[in-house]
Amino acid sequence: MHADLNIFRTAGAQAAHAARRQAVIAANIANADTPGYKARDIGTFRDHLAGTSLGTSLGTAMRSSRAGHLHGAVRSGAARVPQASSTAEDPNRNTVSVELEMMKSVEAKREHDRAVAIYRSSLNILRTSLGRG
Repeated sequence: MHADLNIFRTAGAQAAHAARRQAVIAANIANADTPGYKARDIGTFRDHLAGTSLGTSLGTAMRSSRAGHLHGAVRSGAARVPQASSTAEDPNRNTVSVELEMMKSVEAKREHDRAVAIYRSSLNILRTSLGRG
């Protein structure tokens, strides 16, 4: 029942995005000493949301569903492929800064915590409205 409510879908998508970002950050830290490794990162949740059908259903972006619809081409969801980060290289051509990755890790944790808090709060509101809270 609650899976159809946008707030729960958005909170779930935000938590999943934070988990994906945390995995990319962990891979960067694991490869901090690998010669030639380029640090990667994924886009913000806002960018991800704007390019998905979830963002369209929330009214944050318009997306055509078939050729000729809205005078645009059919576009699938935004790519979630990690992209190279633009940080300075060290002598072994590695671009991983452990300090920067730790800061990104804290951002991803906060994003995940925020998503869980929104989910819990919305669930409590739903329970209260049904008289079960």
